[in-house]
Amino acid sequence: MLTDRINTLSESITIAISTLAQELKAEGKDILSFSAGEPDFDTPQVIKDAAIKAINEGFTKYTAVDGIPTLKVAIANKLKRDNGLTYAPNQIITNNGAKHSLFNLFAATIQKGDEVIIPAPYWVTYPELVLYCGGTVVEIETLDESAFKITPEQLKKALTPKTKMLIITTPSNPTGSVYSKEELTALGKVLEGTDVIVASDEMYEKLVYEGTFTSAAAVSEDMYKRTVTINGLSKSVAMTGWRFGYMAAHNTELIQATKKLQSQSTSNINSITQKAAIPGLDGSADADIEKMRNAFKERRDEAVKLFNNVDGLSVVKPDGAFYLFVNIKEVSSDSMEFCKELLAKTGVAVVPGVGFGSEGYFRFSFATDIESIRVGIQRIEEFVKDLKA
Repeated sequence: MLTDRINTLSESITIAISTLAQELKAEGKDILSFSAGEPDFDTPQVIKDAAIKAINEGFTKYTAVDGIPTLKVAIANKLKRDNGLTYAPNQIITNNGAKHSLFNLFAATIQKGDEVIIPAPYWVTYPELVLYCGGTVVEIETLDESAFKITPEQLKKALTPKTKMLIITTPSNPTGSVYSKEELTALGKVLEGTDVIVASDEMYEKLVYEGTFTSAAAVSEDMYKRTVTINGLSKSVAMTGWRFGYMAAHNTELIQATKKLQSQSTSNINSITQKAAIPGLDGSADADIEKMRNAFKERRDEAVKLFNNVDGLSVVKPDGAFYLFVNIKEVSSDSMEFCKELLAKTGVAVVPGVGFGSEGYFRFSFATDIESIRVGIQRIEEFVKDLKA
């Protein structure tokens, strides 16, 4: 009854584990979940006020498929101010979260025979959507030693005449790695003379703790022309449930193609969310963003210190996002089994690295209070001691 296309898809492992943790907690079990990629902060009041105002003013009708003009201007201004990128309104489209942005982009550009280069570890959705669209996934393995970032040499080796796209995630989910301007420039040099599209997922842009953030499209004119910048407000201003994402690209034909697809699928994104997103983009929520960033930095530092004191575990200190990708290779060669036993025996939920394309790790989200982090890592330490005994 079902299509081969839908049968290629797997359920998101992060959502599956988060759901299981919630169910166990509802049953009264003592569960500490570090599996969800969701800030524990509330959406800033200035954003909620804009939504309430929109409701009270009756802004509840259909809008333009790609977003209301004032919102697209806010996005363009944000990209210019924060990233040094210039886009016209017809080079921007709003979507129901960045996951929707990616789906539309892949559906409009990838078909059977196309290869998509994805550095591993990767966000679980990337390869699933590529396969759904008929493409072939080409993984580039990265390790702790390279801070989970690909090199120009690795990229050059992976390129073939069939390469359609390279996915870059900076800061990374699940590792928190951030590509520097120099590193992005070097990768861009490898792509010169090709028709490869760069899909740059920059959802965690505001959560950078060391150094500065650089957009992939900002490093050269060539990269600007080939890059599709994907972003949103889920992580930076805790708007996960509002479902707001956007794409910007020099290639207007590409943006118009995704608009055409969206017009026949979801049409416009939620009208209230569009109004609420404007203060999340124009600087009105910057103080809230900084407050969250500082809290995440404190939690990161504490969690890294505690994990690296656990015999048998190690973790690279991430420069961004709110995840740790913890190395368990000394104690387990099966991250799925490790995480299942950890949840069953200690009530701690983390996500196995195999779901991100990298066996021998688990992802630990520190988007929760620092006391829960301490207790959770203590339980993990006791669990690891028993494994090594």
